[in-house]
Amino acid sequence: MATMTDTERLYAVRGAVCCTNTKESIGVLVPELYRNLLSVNHISEDSIVSIQFSVNRELTALNPATALRHAGLARDVPLFCAAEPWIDGYLENVIRVLVTWYGSTRPVPVYLNGAEVLRPDLHNDDNNVTGNGSNRDHD
Repeated sequence: MATMTDTERLYAVRGAVCCTNTKESIGVLVPELYRNLLSVNHISEDSIVSIQFSVNRELTALNPATALRHAGLARDVPLFCAAEPWIDGYLENVIRVLVTWYGSTRPVPVYLNGAEVLRPDLHNDDNNVTGNGSNRDHD
């Protein structure tokens, strides 16, 4: 169970990944996104409060929460998944995630496998995080 120390506060970090509509793609890319978010943000699973996913309507092969559980990850973390609202012009085949945790460092969003275009303000030509975290576009 997540607990807070005197030097920590509650943070949330966003991430997204583009997948194909197969169990294999979702089953590999969702855990990869999760591991990247934890690594970049120095998050331990015991500090996580909850994880929320949203999924574009064309991704029906596997629930991302199920993919995470099947990978043996986030076993003691509450997971929630919802359908992303359909908006004309949205990038297709995207799974988005919001991880809430207790920590002591500013969150660094992670966008993978083509989802970087959702937040061009966060990525330079090498797709490294460089932005100021402003909320541009949908994500």
